[in-house]
Parts: sequence; structure tokens; C-alpha cells
Amino acid sequence: MVKIVRWLGRRIGVVGALCALALLTLAGAASAHVTANPGTAQQGGYAKISFRVPNERDTASTSQLEVNFPAGHPIASVETRAVPGWTATVQKVKLDKPIKTDDGEISEVVSKITWTGGKIPPGSFEEFDVSLGPLPTDTEQLVFKALQTYDNGEVVRWIDPPPAQGAAEPEHPAPVVKLTPANATQAAVSTTGEAPSSSGKWGVVLGVVGIALGLIGIMIGLVNRRRVTTD
Repeated sequence: MVKIVRWLGRRIGVVGALCALALLTLAGAASAHVTANPGTAQQGGYAKISFRVPNERDTASTSQLEVNFPAGHPIASVETRAVPGWTATVQKVKLDKPIKTDDGEISEVVSKITWTGGKIPPGSFEEFDVSLGPLPTDTEQLVFKALQTYDNGEVVRWIDPPPAQGAAEPEHPAPVVKLTPANATQAAVSTTGEAPSSSGKWGVVLGVVGIALGLIGIMIGLVNRRRVTTD
């Protein structure tokens, strides 16, 4: 009986360790994307959005970030925040139909911002802040397709559209900002401002399972030790 308890305790400990490892792997994968933070904003309002760029390579540094603004939902006012070591180049496009604002009609809007000149070394991240507004009222989300360039010439295209509800997250998801109606209470988001992805949800499940199995393993080990001492 004692041998069976020992064997069961070792097996549960191994399973718990594997669950914990899976949790760390999924968490790392979920946080490695280029993201827009916070992930929600109010329709018709103004917001400061940070494009968070992690460096995913061990032997190369990120040397450029290009963020494309959604052409179908132009934003009248776009301002960049200075990032030490980086230069922001703003490109604009003329609109077929001007946007009416309190300050008059806007016929030209930002279509793309490119940050260059700096470095994001391995194991680091950088945030590029942009002030936007007024945000569109005719859509529930804004998709910002982004291109991340490394100093070895590699380009990672974060351009995959958001998946349908319940579907798996794409390999290279584009940064997204969900828009809520002005008169609605905004849903709670994570401390990073990002909505939990499908991989993040599985990470939570595996983490809970791993912790539970680990505790069971510890309890069995203590019981086994007491029995051996008594014998």
C-alpha cells in the first residue's frame, strides 16, 4: 500500500509540473504579440493607445515598427508621443468625403505611422503612444495592421484579422481596439488592457489544474512520510 501511495504521489507531481510548464508556455505565446493597449475605448471619444512591441528574437533587435490605420474608419486627430531614440514618420491620405468636426471639416487623415532609429533588444519591449479621436461611432472595433522589422532584415506581419468568437487565435493577430457605445458601461479588462485570448483562457485552466494536482501530491507525500515514520 505504501508503494502505491508513493507511486501515485510521484505521478501527480509530474502531471502538476507539466501543467505548470504548459501554463508558462501559453502565457509567453499570448504576450508575445504586438498589441494595442488598452484594448477598449469609447465610441466618439478620445483615447491614448499604446502599441506594445515585444522583441521575440534571441539574436536580433527590433529596428522598426509600422502601424497602418483602418482606411474604412478614418480618425480626424492623431498625435504621437515622443519615444527616446525613435523617430515617428506620419503619412496622411486625402479623404473622398471630409469628416465633420467641431473645428470644421477634415479632408486629410493619418494612414500610417512608422517608428525608426531605435532598438528593442532581445528580452525587451517598447511602447509607442498615440492619441486618437474622435473615435468612430459606426464600428465596434478598430484593427491596426502592424509590421515589425528586425535588424537582420526579418519582417513579421501582424495583420491577421480578429477570429470569430470561439475560434482559435491566428498566428499573427493584428492589434485591435474594441469600441463600446458612449452610454454603455465598459466591460472589465485585464491590467494590461488586453482582452483574454483563447490561449490565455487555456493557460488559466491548466494553471488551476496544475496547482490542484501539486497540492494533492504534497498531501499524499506527507501522509506517506507519516506512515513510513510510524512503521
